[in-house]
Amino acid sequence: MKDLASFHRVHMAQLPTPIEPLYRLSLKLKGPTIWIKRDDRTGLAGGGNKARKLEYLVAEALKQKSDLLITAGGAQSNHCRQTAAAAVRNRLGCDLVLGGSPPAIANGNLLLDELLGAELHWTAPENRSQAMEELAEKRRRQGRRPYVIPIGGSNRLGALAYAVAMQETLNQLSQMDVDPDAIVFATSSGGTQAGLAVGARIFGYYGRLLGISIDRTDSGPQPFRSELAALANDLASLLQLQETFQPQDFEINTDYLGEGYGRMGKPERDAIRLLAREEAVILDPVYTGRAMAGLLDMIDKGVFSRKQNVLFWHTGGAPAVFAYAEEFLKTE
Repeated sequence: MKDLASFHRVHMAQLPTPIEPLYRLSLKLKGPTIWIKRDDRTGLAGGGNKARKLEYLVAEALKQKSDLLITAGGAQSNHCRQTAAAAVRNRLGCDLVLGGSPPAIANGNLLLDELLGAELHWTAPENRSQAMEELAEKRRRQGRRPYVIPIGGSNRLGALAYAVAMQETLNQLSQMDVDPDAIVFATSSGGTQAGLAVGARIFGYYGRLLGISIDRTDSGPQPFRSELAALANDLASLLQLQETFQPQDFEINTDYLGEGYGRMGKPERDAIRLLAREEAVILDPVYTGRAMAGLLDMIDKGVFSRKQNVLFWHTGGAPAVFAYAEEFLKTE
């Protein structure tokens, strides 16, 4: 296997991120002991899991002598916000292709995108990938050297960051004498989950890796588990691993899709309030709020016993909370 440390990265994240016990929450729920991996504390303009991925992606962009980062996401994309920050840190330009229409007032991540100096381009959500490629070609004609980062930073370099993150986490857990029965996290574009799966295979984690889908089902022309397997195998090839992954190797719960991507309902509001009031931990409305709502429901249903340990991986996104202020006023 290729040495993980041999891959060039631009150090931007504050690592290792801490693992903390959620004792008050665990006591209130009368369920398993819950721990939290604080990737909301990676730094880089508000923190989040994308900082890890961008260390490798920006290193590749610099290797190719690019002068501009292009990526895409939703209006409240954590990935776009951190890509804009990474561009500033490395003296690169940044174009963001955002799905939807510009709001009357920029708030949350979108406000930070503007503060960071990114150039924003709006298109229909389903056209974002095509719009990125068209924009990249336009920039080339203008004499720029763009580097296109896929949505969520979810290619094999982005996934590599989470294989490394799994090593970091298992080392921490070993020092704490904690062996989680399950690691639970939000999953969407797939890079985090694929990287964790590869890291688990390399470093010997045999518990559950449970991705709670925030917007993906496992139906359609390209089922999500198949995408995860393809991405994990691409990373395994990069690492020269004699390992292969199959769709059935990935556990995904799609019971908590709620009202759709970016729409916060009562389960997400309740989960965000609960973590804030019990642990002073701020979740986001799109990813971690939904994933935690799913975990809370699973605990309520007895999926995890009181004797178990569960690690919740906080992938960040707190700046998005401010864009949902009116939603938090709802009482239903």
